[in-house]
Amino acid sequence: MRQILSITRKELESYFGSPMALIFLGAFLAGTLFTFFWVDTFFARGIADVRPLFRWMPLLLIFLVAALTMRQWSEEQRAGTLEMLLTLPVTTTQMVLGKFLAVMAMVVLALLLTLPLPITVAQLGNLDWGPVFGGYLAAILLAGAYTAIGLFVSSRTDNQIVALIATGLVGGVFYLVGSSAAVDFVSNQVGELMRALGTGSRFESIERGVIDLRDLAYYLSLTGIFLVLNKLSLDSKRWSHGARTRPYRRRQAALSGLLIANLVLVNFWLYPLHGLRLDTTEYREYSLSQTTQDLLSNLQEPLLIRAYISSRTHPLLAPLVPRISDMLKEYEIAARGRVTAEVVDPTTDPEIEAEANQTYGIRPTPFQVSGRYEASVINSYFDILIRYGDQSVTLGFNDLIQVEPNRDGTIDVRLRNLEYDLTSAIKKVVYGFQSVDALLAAMSEPVHLTLIVTPNTLPADLAEAPATIQKVAEAIAAESDGKFTFEQIDPDAADSKMSRQELLDTYGLQPFPVSFFSDQSYYLHMLLQMGNRQQVIYPTGSLSEADIRTAIESALKRSAPGFLKVVGLWTPPATPTTDMFGQPQQPLASWNMIQEQLSSEYTVKPVNLSDGQVPEDIDMLLVIAPQNMNDKERFAVDQYLMRGGAVVVAAGNYTIAPDMLTGGLGVTKVENGLREMLQSYGVDVQEAMVLDPQNEPFPVAVNRTVGGFQVREIQALSYPFFVDVRPDGMARDNPMVSNLPAVTMNWVSPVVVDETKLAEHDVTVLLQSSPASWLRTDTNIQPDFEAYPEYGFAVEGEQKSYPLAVAVQGTFTSYFKDKPSPWEASNEEGDSGTTTSQDQPPATFLDQSPETARLVVIGSAEFVDDLVLNLSAQLTQDRFRNNLLFLQNAVDWSVEDLDLLSIRARGNNVRILKPLTEREQSMWEIANYGVALLALLVVGGIWQWRRRHEKPIPLGSPTSFGDLGVESGG
Repeated sequence: MRQILSITRKELESYFGSPMALIFLGAFLAGTLFTFFWVDTFFARGIADVRPLFRWMPLLLIFLVAALTMRQWSEEQRAGTLEMLLTLPVTTTQMVLGKFLAVMAMVVLALLLTLPLPITVAQLGNLDWGPVFGGYLAAILLAGAYTAIGLFVSSRTDNQIVALIATGLVGGVFYLVGSSAAVDFVSNQVGELMRALGTGSRFESIERGVIDLRDLAYYLSLTGIFLVLNKLSLDSKRWSHGARTRPYRRRQAALSGLLIANLVLVNFWLYPLHGLRLDTTEYREYSLSQTTQDLLSNLQEPLLIRAYISSRTHPLLAPLVPRISDMLKEYEIAARGRVTAEVVDPTTDPEIEAEANQTYGIRPTPFQVSGRYEASVINSYFDILIRYGDQSVTLGFNDLIQVEPNRDGTIDVRLRNLEYDLTSAIKKVVYGFQSVDALLAAMSEPVHLTLIVTPNTLPADLAEAPATIQKVAEAIAAESDGKFTFEQIDPDAADSKMSRQELLDTYGLQPFPVSFFSDQSYYLHMLLQMGNRQQVIYPTGSLSEADIRTAIESALKRSAPGFLKVVGLWTPPATPTTDMFGQPQQPLASWNMIQEQLSSEYTVKPVNLSDGQVPEDIDMLLVIAPQNMNDKERFAVDQYLMRGGAVVVAAGNYTIAPDMLTGGLGVTKVENGLREMLQSYGVDVQEAMVLDPQNEPFPVAVNRTVGGFQVREIQALSYPFFVDVRPDGMARDNPMVSNLPAVTMNWVSPVVVDETKLAEHDVTVLLQSSPASWLRTDTNIQPDFEAYPEYGFAVEGEQKSYPLAVAVQGTFTSYFKDKPSPWEASNEEGDSGTTTSQDQPPATFLDQSPETARLVVIGSAEFVDDLVLNLSAQLTQDRFRNNLLFLQNAVDWSVEDLDLLSIRARGNNVRILKPLTEREQSMWEIANYGVALLALLVVGGIWQWRRRHEKPIPLGSPTSFGDLGVESGG
């Protein structure tokens, strides 16, 4: 080992004996900084990651290593010192390893000098250090392979320039063989093999934070192969070519061949092994979560996951195929035989293609591809089928991928969140397949339904209801194999098991008033009990057998953890608008994105509340942009909450409207919303908008003076109305926001909690603005940077942090308590004499909710508006998804269904940079240039100081040849 280190030290002294080392290191740092800040435009991306650092690392390392290795053996041969080295008492293996370590020491030093870049990113955002560690490890392994190649090439020539060019070419070939430039012209199978051979494609896997044993083995074996070739090349220079040395030469060549063959075979042996890897990302984004594993372990039927992917597909999609294949294999392994996962090409099997087209509606997608000599359109499959029993879900091309535009006009295509997409689809088919009988059979405890009814005080129109409920319940019990039981009690009876007071004390059940102004009350409640859990079912609708069965089945499904739940979605009716010339236009506001987002995990059912009731099968109610509502619709929301339901209201007091003066966007006040009703609950959405210096940019029309003329142009400017809430403004212990890096609240109103009314409630302020924010009541949202150059708007009133979203759980009092019935009020206003189903009030009225009622109030509806989200996507790539995730997390919390929350958050976690001015960005960039220059000067200074203070080796004065290890002959 001493000989190896001595050679390493000699080579390092040779590097720093001239400015050559500093020139190489400086060129590498200059290239790294240029690609980081200029080519990949780090600040323009606005994402707190080091992807720009490692994106170009495979190419930069080729040139660095080629420059460092070009003289290692070439100079020895040119100067004639190689023969002397080969005669020293040092083996060729020691010489090769010594020079290898010297070059690697220089590479590691160069990589250490780039550490200020990730440190800078960590100061400006929430950096995940896992991919940083993986990126540096990949860079060292890749440099090791390039170094071995460079040393071998250098041993074959005595010309440094030839060695430099040849090393660059060989390293470039290994890099290009797995790149899209090469695999675009071959099928997926051949392309997958080429990507397995490419140093750059292997680099991407470790760079993202996944340390796979197969990748480590590839780099180490490639390094070992060329080090063996290097040793063999040096040995051959001292071989004679006579017959006497032929056996020795053959043995050395055979030994080298066996070593190389074993290194190659190791890669073939490890290739099928998919589970030998370490996920170093903070949220383990590339490993199956415990939620997925639990779901797969509870499968009762065989599950099929089939990827329909054509061998010839778009070049940007081809690199994603191995990732899909690996992920499907992970599902198959985790399910322990309950999942069949496969990747098929429908274009090669007519039967599979016909099944995909006719049974599952899977059709090929046309892609335009450009070859070397022509452009063409190909029809390619890129879909995944999940089938369980008679239920199936297909994930198409648009469901799986995400496209991000780059500043140079190119695009990056990546999988959106493969595990979340697959697991949510599996959950949908698994629980959609279960019938009530299967659901009861799978429950660990029996279910007991109790009908609580007072026949003596029951209104006449409900007299038949108890018999109907009994009939339905007994039918379910007869089919349940003892898992479902039923009984009926009358709390007014002398021998009753429970009195009215006991029902109130034990379950919080209160009777219904016979009418709004009557002193009499009655019970018609269904109490569903499973172990220590209970759920009250309130009668709604016409109380037919179908309605009652739906109510009971929905309650059973709600009692089953993880069952696919139904989200009732209310949005304002789409009303066409007119432009400044009076021409009709499509409505500005729409909420299709959030519907699609929720549909991946829930059954989303649009609801019409005009009859004053929420359908019984709704598990939670989501109200977006409440406006132009009547009392019947408010009554429906109120009574749903009183029944212990969960309500999420995106209730900003301002909504998007066309600006007639400018022809752009404007806002207008909301009329007839839910503000008064929410105030009665203790939550006030105030009539003002929050402005915050910490905000997301927005394209705005700005007047500029150019050459004395006013020019109107569109710029992406800091826009205080788009409040950017960061982790320090979130309730980090609440699952709705715990894993979100940021949420943007657009034209948001402050949400103030009445602490007196909600003193005994569980209240959480989910989001709040920064301490520098202020309020504005003027609906003019166009900035004026000439009058207010800092923000575009005047800073009015007190600057402080304002709550923007709150969650409340507890007992609420009905807004309609002690108020006239909405039906009576509408009749007094002169309704026609005709009677419809909507003119009939509900059979029951609740004036207080149980403690399980949940209410989430968000001070903006525009934060999930399609128009706003599309504008955000154009400026900040996928940052807009944080808004969708926040609302979906609120829905999860409302129905207490949090199993997929962690998967969703980690897969879509966009780490965003802190807001910086152009001056601050320039300051950080210049600081990195300065640190790099200073680091080079320090390295050079330390080495020069060491050389000047190094003591020479003292020469001894031996008195006999014996001191030199040689015996005298006397």
